[in-house]
Amino acid sequence: MATAFDHLRDADVDEDDYDEDDIDFSDLREKYEVQLEQGYDTFIVIDGLPVVTEEQKPKLVKFLLRKLTQVGKTKEDNVYMPMDDDGKSLRFAFVEFSSAAEAAAAVRQLDMVPLDKKHTLRVNKMTDIDRYGREGRIDDNYVPPKIEPFVEKEHLRSFLSDPSGRGRDQLAMYRGDSVGVFWNNEKEAPETVVDRQHWTESFIQWSPLGTYLVSVHQQGVQLWGGASWSRQKRFAHPFVNMLDFSPNEKYIVTWSNRPISIPDEGHPQLSLDEDGKNYVIWDVETTKPLRSFANIDLPAPTDGTPKAIPKFPWPAFKWSADEQYVARLTQGSAISVYELPRMNLLDKSPIKIDGVMDFEWAPATPQREGVKTYEQLFCFWTPEIGSNPARVGLMSIPSKQIVRTLNLFSVTDAKLHWQSDAAYLSVKVDRHSKSKKSQATTLEIFRIKEKGVPVEVVDTIKDTVINFAWEPKGDRFVIITTSEPTGPTAVPPKTSVSFFCPEKAKGNAVGNFKHLRTLEKKNSNAIYWSPKGRFVVVATVANQQNSDLEFYDLDFEGEKPESDKDLTANLQLMNTADHYGVTDIQWDPSGRFVASWASVWKHAAENGYHIYDFKGEQLREEPAEKFRQLAWRPRPPTLLSKEEQKQIRKNLREYSKAFEQEDAERGATADLAVIEARRRLLDEWLAWRASVDEEVEEDRLDQGLPDPAESAEQAENGEQQVIEEIVEEVIEESEEIIP
Repeated sequence: MATAFDHLRDADVDEDDYDEDDIDFSDLREKYEVQLEQGYDTFIVIDGLPVVTEEQKPKLVKFLLRKLTQVGKTKEDNVYMPMDDDGKSLRFAFVEFSSAAEAAAAVRQLDMVPLDKKHTLRVNKMTDIDRYGREGRIDDNYVPPKIEPFVEKEHLRSFLSDPSGRGRDQLAMYRGDSVGVFWNNEKEAPETVVDRQHWTESFIQWSPLGTYLVSVHQQGVQLWGGASWSRQKRFAHPFVNMLDFSPNEKYIVTWSNRPISIPDEGHPQLSLDEDGKNYVIWDVETTKPLRSFANIDLPAPTDGTPKAIPKFPWPAFKWSADEQYVARLTQGSAISVYELPRMNLLDKSPIKIDGVMDFEWAPATPQREGVKTYEQLFCFWTPEIGSNPARVGLMSIPSKQIVRTLNLFSVTDAKLHWQSDAAYLSVKVDRHSKSKKSQATTLEIFRIKEKGVPVEVVDTIKDTVINFAWEPKGDRFVIITTSEPTGPTAVPPKTSVSFFCPEKAKGNAVGNFKHLRTLEKKNSNAIYWSPKGRFVVVATVANQQNSDLEFYDLDFEGEKPESDKDLTANLQLMNTADHYGVTDIQWDPSGRFVASWASVWKHAAENGYHIYDFKGEQLREEPAEKFRQLAWRPRPPTLLSKEEQKQIRKNLREYSKAFEQEDAERGATADLAVIEARRRLLDEWLAWRASVDEEVEEDRLDQGLPDPAESAEQAENGEQQVIEEIVEEVIEESEEIIP
C-alpha cells in the first residue's frame, strides 16, 4: 500500500534519485497548458462607455447586454469591466461571445451605435487590438496629425448644368471596347464628354440619381463621376455579375455566382466573415461592407414533379423607399427584413409566411387616409396550399401589422405591380378553369390611400396578360394580352394592346377603372411609359419577324370621341417607326427623347441605335459595329416646390416662345453654316476650273492650234471652212499559204 501524502518524510524523497531535466513533460504540457492565443476571436473590446462606480456597474452591464444579445449569445459573467484604483470604471469592457462569427457581427452591427444621448459605442475585435496595438507599433510620444491643405472636390452633379444652356441630357454608350459619355444633340451627332477604351470589362450602369457611372471588372466594381470622370469609389468584390443601388444611392448590393474566397494574406476590404458568400451589401459613402450573404437554394417541389431550372430572383435584396430597411425572400417560408445601416434582423427574427412566393416594397411612403403614422409597406402573395386559398397581403414595417389581405381562388400565378407614388397596387392574377385547360387574367387593384384600402376588380379581360405597366405619377395603365399559349415558341404569338383609365369623378376623387381602347392583331410585347407620364411607346422587341414602335398620346388635345367623354384620357396614335432587330428601348429622364438599340449581346445583325422625339419622329440613326449598350443618365428629383412647378406650367407658353426662338436661331445658324460650306466648295470648284482653262490655253498655243473662240465666231458669221480628213478602211483581208 502506498504511503499517504501527509505521512511522507523528507528522508523518503531522495533528490539524487532523479533529474527533472531528464523527465519528458511534453505530453502533459500539450494536454494541460493554457493556450492564451486560442479564443481571442470570440472577444470584443467596447469603448466609449460611461464612467460608473462599483455599485452602478451591474446596472450598466445589464443595460449593455440588451444590445449585445441582439447580435449573439453572451451573458453577464462574460462581460469584464475593469475598474480604476479610485473605484470608477475605465470606460471600456471586454465581452466574450459563444463564437467568432457572433463577435464579428457585434463589431459590424454595434460599432458607432448610440448607447444613450451622450455616449456612442466603439467596438473592435480583440485580435485587432492585439494586432495594431502591440508594443512597438504605437509611438509612446504623441505626434500631432498632419493636416493636409484643403482641396476643393469636384461637384458630382455638375452634369445638371449644361454648358450650352439648352438643358440637354447625357447618355452613356458601350460599343466595341470603348465606353463614352455624350451630350444628346437631337438631330446632330452627340457631343463627346469623355470616351475611354477598356473602361469596363462586363457592363455599365448609372446610379439611380445619376451621380455615378459604374464599371465592372474581375477585381470588383468602380464608381466614376465628377467633371474629370475620376474614380470616386471602389468595391473589391471579385467577379461581380449583377449589382443594385438603393433608391437614394446610400447602399449598393453586389452579387457573384462565384463564392468569395479570402486568401491567406487577407483582403483589402473583405474579412473572413465574407468567405464563401455571394452577396455583399456596402455603404457607398464609406465603401465598407455592412453584411454578406450566401445564395439560397430554392425549395424542391413537394408534388414529386421534376425540379425545373428556377428563374434567378433579381434583385434578391429589395430596398424600402426611405432606405431604412432591406429585405430578402426565402421562397416558401419567410421574408427577412434588415434594419439599415446596422443590418440587424428586425425584431431578431424573419417574418414567417407559409408558402410566400414574392414580395415588393412600396416605391414611396404611402399617406393612407385615417393613419397618422406613415410606415413603409410591402405586399406579398402566397399560392393555394391544400384547402387554403391563395392570398395577397399588405404589411406595415416596422410594426409588422397586416393592413389588408385578399383571398384568391383558382390561381396559377400572380405578379405585383406598384404605381410609382404607391397610390395603387395592381395584382395581376392568372386564373385557370376547373379543367385547367384554359387560363384568363384578372386585375385586383388596391387603392392604398383610401380608407380601408378598398380593392377594385377588373375582370373584363378574356385573355392572358403578358405585360402590365402603370403610368408614372398617374392612374392609367396599359396591358398586352394574348389568347395563345405563353412561353418560348418558334413564332411569337399574336397580341392585343389595351388601355385603361379612371372615370371622371367629382373633386379630387378617382373614379373606377374603365376600358378605353383595345388594338388587336399586334405583335407587341413591351410597354415603355415616358417618365413624365402621358406618352407611351408600345413596341415589339427581340423579335426576328417584327420590330415595330408605336407612339401614343393619352392626353391628345384634338376632338374626343363621344364614347370617351366620361373618361380621363383621349388616346391618339402619333407615329409608328421600325427599327430592325431592336433589343432595348429607354426614355430619357426628361421625357423628350426615346432611344432604341440593337445590342450585339442579343444578335450581330445591324447593331446600332436610333433616337426619336416623344412624338415618334426619328431624329438620328447611327449604325455601330459591336454596339452593346446605351443608358440615359438619370436626374435627381427637382428642387422646385409644387407651387413653383405649377407656376412654370402656367407660364409654359411664354417660356416656349423663348425656347422656340433659340431653336430657330440655332437652326438658322446651322443653315447659314451649310450655305457657307457650299459657297466655299463652289469657289474652290471655280478656281480649279480656271486653272484648268489656263493649262489648256497654254497647250493650244504650244501646238499652234486655232482659238476655239475665233472658230465659233467665224461659224456665226457664215464663213465656211473645209476640213479634209483621210480615213483608211480595210474592206477585205485574205491570207494564202504559198508552198
